[in-house]
Amino acid sequence: MKRLLTAFTALSMMMGAQAQNFDNLPDPIEDVNKVVDNTPDSIAKALMSRPKPGSTRKGSQPVLFLVGNSTMRNGTKGNGSNGQWGWGYYANKYFDTEKIAVENQALGGMSTRTFYTDLWPAVRDALKPGDWVIVSIGHNDNGEFFDKKRARAVIPGVDPDTMYVGFNQRLQRQDTVYSYGTYLRKYIQDIRQKGANPILMSLTPRNAYDEKTGKTIRKPQTEWAAYVAAVEGVPFVDLNERSGQKLDSYSPWKKNYHFFGDKIHTSKFGAEMNAHSAAEGLWESRNPQLKPLQAMMKNVEPELCSFKREEGKPVVFFTGDSTVKNADKEDDGMWGWASQAFTVFDESKITLCNAAKAGRSTRSFIREGLWDKVYHSLQPGDFVTIQFGHNDICPITDKKARGVIPGTQDTCHVYQLDNGTFEVVYSFGWYLKKMIDDVREKGATPILVSLTPRNEWPGGKVERRDGSYGKWYREVVEATGVEFVDLHNLSADFLDKKFSVKKLSADKEKAKAEVAKIKEKAGKYFKKDHTHASKIGAQMNAQSMAKGLKANNSPLAKYLKK
Repeated sequence: MKRLLTAFTALSMMMGAQAQNFDNLPDPIEDVNKVVDNTPDSIAKALMSRPKPGSTRKGSQPVLFLVGNSTMRNGTKGNGSNGQWGWGYYANKYFDTEKIAVENQALGGMSTRTFYTDLWPAVRDALKPGDWVIVSIGHNDNGEFFDKKRARAVIPGVDPDTMYVGFNQRLQRQDTVYSYGTYLRKYIQDIRQKGANPILMSLTPRNAYDEKTGKTIRKPQTEWAAYVAAVEGVPFVDLNERSGQKLDSYSPWKKNYHFFGDKIHTSKFGAEMNAHSAAEGLWESRNPQLKPLQAMMKNVEPELCSFKREEGKPVVFFTGDSTVKNADKEDDGMWGWASQAFTVFDESKITLCNAAKAGRSTRSFIREGLWDKVYHSLQPGDFVTIQFGHNDICPITDKKARGVIPGTQDTCHVYQLDNGTFEVVYSFGWYLKKMIDDVREKGATPILVSLTPRNEWPGGKVERRDGSYGKWYREVVEATGVEFVDLHNLSADFLDKKFSVKKLSADKEKAKAEVAKIKEKAGKYFKKDHTHASKIGAQMNAQSMAKGLKANNSPLAKYLKK
């Protein structure tokens, strides 16, 4: 008779198991928090997708093992295919992989108790002297003690003498349940017996407010873990508080998009934030036990834009694509208009920082960390111009991975890219609103700027994309109240005044020749193609920017040259 395996008893056959052994696994279960921890495909696949404990070790180098649940490692394969990410996926960013391996052993649905009984033995056996183990688990510690499906609850608190004995229906045997603190002590004892180094870390915060304080609810496990760490002499990092403070500093809209699908599991933004909080907690700790681990860390301090900040002078950051920053070297080459910003701004009053990069869209500029450099560089009183569009409406899944969903609605979709990875892609307007919100959070002033016009002349007049990008910009302005400089139409007005014709010939061939002649004349403001500007074209766009700021009576306008 075929034996029915549960998600947890399947572990014993995790490595090298035959496929039929997992045919009868139960479907994912909604817990008391109305959350399904695992994706609908077989939990056994999740078990087998985790690395074999210790398999990432390089020679005699140490391994940092991560012990947790779905907030640390989410989904069947932990690859974001469900739009949710665990912070353990990004933890290795903060460690020198030539000195230490980071091994994410977390699994969705686990409690301190079920991880210890079902998954921990294999991790414990892989430990070697000098290894490190971060234990951050507890989201799933509520529910029933001995039910058929989970049997994962623990006794709240830290009392070492508290226990509950009963019949475990899942395991079909008598079982004893201990307190949360007791299970943490068990991990600590086992880790030390192997000559490794334990670290306790509080849980990730949930997307829930305390009505009295108006702040993110802090989990009670924080106090329990801190107490056990103090009594046992173990380093403790309060991840719950660090990430909670960041969430409290965000707008409600921003806080919400750090979660995906529910109020516990994080989006890529939330997972990256939690990973950075965890790294900061380790890096900034004064516990001498952590010095060897700190010596193997990197990238904890955020990368900033390259410029010299002068006391008393604000900075204006220019963001965008190649129309904002290009090669900007040869007189007869391609230029971005922000390279010529010095022609309109008084640099004795304001510092100019061109943070744009060629080929980027709103999506890729954020994903590649270019926006984070601006965000972390901002101080109150600074300005940021936000100008994208030329690279945004293009294929979403190709190798450049820069296409966005057209429009401005707060919509998104999980896409599998051509390289096999998964990414949640949002609308053009959503990315703009994110940047605007981030700038305001820092006490700086965002200014939305429409894209530069192209050297295209339908009907004898310069092309205007007011029905697409122009419409979307204005929808974002209406939604956010952001200042808007319509550089697209300001520069188009200039070009039309110089080169447009009132009416083309009725003969198609003549009309075609007339348009070609217009493009040739206007070509001095462009270089190599219909999009990129020449040096004089960049200067023209900079003049349009200045004109728009003056017309707006913008606070940035007072830094323009007289």
